[in-house]
Amino acid sequence: MKESYIERESTDYATASGWLAYKFSSPARRGVPDRIYLKNGVVIFVEYKAPGKRPTKLQEATFAKIRTKGLQVYVIDDIDRAKRVFDSYA
Repeated sequence: MKESYIERESTDYATASGWLAYKFSSPARRGVPDRIYLKNGVVIFVEYKAPGKRPTKLQEATFAKIRTKGLQVYVIDDIDRAKRVFDSYA
């Protein structure tokens, strides 16, 4: 299963569940998560991967910086996991 398929299906689920979904890219800074989701005052970041793939060291370092600000970053390689994450904030 491709990363793009997981991202698309997960984002469709999130938006149907009331989340705002934005593609996140930062031309001057590599390693940022793929998406930002917002709902009811909650902001989460998601990095999508193909099943079994892991974030790069640069991504891990970037995610750690984001987490030091009290924000959540999820690495998701499965649509069901994505649904559980979004539903956990219901």
